[in-house]
Amino acid sequence: MTLERLWQVLDPLWADPRVLSALFCGSAMAVVLLKRLGHRRIQQKMEEARRARDLALERMEKAARRFKQENPGTQTAHILSLTMVELAEKLKEGSLSPESVLYSYMGKALEVNREVNCVIDFIHGCEDQLQKVKQQKEKGLLYGIPVSIKDHIDCKGHVSSAGLVKFLGQVKEEDSVIVQVLKSQGAIPFVKTNIPQTMINYDCSNLIFGQTLNPLNHQKTPGGSSGGEGALIAGGGSLLGIGSDVAGSIRLPSSFCGLCGLKPTGFRISKLGVISPITGMNSVIGMLGPIARDVDSLALCMKALLCEEMFRLDPTVPPIPFDEEVYTSSKPLRIGYYEEDGYFQPSPSMKRAVQQTRKLLQEAGHTIVPFAPPKIDYVVDELFTRGIFSDGAAHLVDSFKGDIVDPNLKSQFNTYKLPALVKRILAIILKPIYPRIARDLSALCGVGSAKNLWDQHTAVGLPH
Repeated sequence: MTLERLWQVLDPLWADPRVLSALFCGSAMAVVLLKRLGHRRIQQKMEEARRARDLALERMEKAARRFKQENPGTQTAHILSLTMVELAEKLKEGSLSPESVLYSYMGKALEVNREVNCVIDFIHGCEDQLQKVKQQKEKGLLYGIPVSIKDHIDCKGHVSSAGLVKFLGQVKEEDSVIVQVLKSQGAIPFVKTNIPQTMINYDCSNLIFGQTLNPLNHQKTPGGSSGGEGALIAGGGSLLGIGSDVAGSIRLPSSFCGLCGLKPTGFRISKLGVISPITGMNSVIGMLGPIARDVDSLALCMKALLCEEMFRLDPTVPPIPFDEEVYTSSKPLRIGYYEEDGYFQPSPSMKRAVQQTRKLLQEAGHTIVPFAPPKIDYVVDELFTRGIFSDGAAHLVDSFKGDIVDPNLKSQFNTYKLPALVKRILAIILKPIYPRIARDLSALCGVGSAKNLWDQHTAVGLPH
């Protein structure tokens, strides 16, 4: 009866255009108001995260200043000039203390950060880790070495944001496996570094912590997505960083910043305790890996990581230790190379780097064999791009819900969120004029079915 009575009261109003107009305007205003309130909440969360970062860096600066005042004789310049291998040796033999090394790098990291905005958090537990390291009965391979950590790798008591508001405030209760292993080997994780929003970008910017610059040229990007690592290490604020790489996210910052980086084989290092805006991706495997100033530092890091502790903490990692015999062998190798892959146009400097490397390898007695990567269009478009976006970029688009898109990502995001039908129609229209763009759009539609996904996994795992 109540509903009938309500309908009797409202029924005459629907015929009044003034009522309909008022309802429409009121609804539109409500939508605008809700959107503004949502943006305000997002802005508040980002401001809180920036305040937390600033407080953490103040705490870091106080600790570095206090140590410097209490230890005026510390040879900071000498410590910062050493390679990681040299520093590891001096720490083990006791000619340098872990304290002097940690606080020297804390001070330098702050200096670099003021210049290029690469550090987003101070891992305050590093001072506790410093004391634990000094009490270890056996000195690990990374005894006393300060290590910087990419934002999305979990550290106990800290946030892993991936540059997204939805992850802010989620303080991690334990370290990721890789951080646990680093600590077991005597390393001291001391800062977390900046990344691009969602990490699907070759720049290094997000709306929470801002733009990171290249320390070698402030007009340039340090690359991405491990751009904060690249900038900090190239500026001298860290010896060793842990990044991640799906499509060049270690290799590109290393190249842009004049460093060495390694993307290990898939599943070689544990990814437990690492967040990602894209989950369930198995056709293209992302991997954690080191960034450093030289190859020997990368090797030392890999020796330390590929240990029993890693295999114990994550049984899915193949228990294969670092092969020191192969690494130190002087046996000549047979090495394939190419200057162009037939897909991406290399710059003259890239070609020159390959040519110089080829010459050096030949002079060292290795056999150098030129080759052309087979089926490059198929591999890039169908296996790689469609492999990353098997779901039609649905996970990635969902990650932006309740967030604001960074301007650097706007064009990418607008393409990702297009309906699959629109992407397919655009691909058909563009195919005669821009075939590569058409293939990209088609690949962004995803695989379409479980059968197609399984076929793709087979094509990646069993190439023919």
